[in-house]
Amino acid sequence: MITARRRATLPGMSEWARTLLVGAGGFVGATLRYTLGGLVSRVASPEFPWATLLVNVTGCFVIGLLAALTEDRGPIGPAGRLFLMVGVLGGYTTFSTFGYETLSLMREGSHALAAANAVGQLLLGLAAVWAGMMVARGIA
Repeated sequence: MITARRRATLPGMSEWARTLLVGAGGFVGATLRYTLGGLVSRVASPEFPWATLLVNVTGCFVIGLLAALTEDRGPIGPAGRLFLMVGVLGGYTTFSTFGYETLSLMREGSHALAAANAVGQLLLGLAAVWAGMMVARGIA
């Protein structure tokens, strides 16, 4: 995730320009997800969400690749990181951000926070889906 600290490294870019950059990347990522999902659904069994699994795993791989390239070697600048990691991968899958942030907490030695994030995201996410469904059924 691009934090306030990272935003400071984009001094020549307005907030509006950064927002457009993320939006353009989000369009690319969402389009990739939709296209890949369609391709996978044509060849995979409908009894398991193969497309979602593939999108989440490939998104995690790509965010790891990009994180290493931006943190260790630096060939991708802050604007590229914003477009690719927040925009494209955000539109493709937010699971990659979850994986990256959880691993970052572990690398920093914050194992309890990493575990809390992993368990919290899963349990609260499932509870929120259930709650949303209950609200929708109450409205309908």
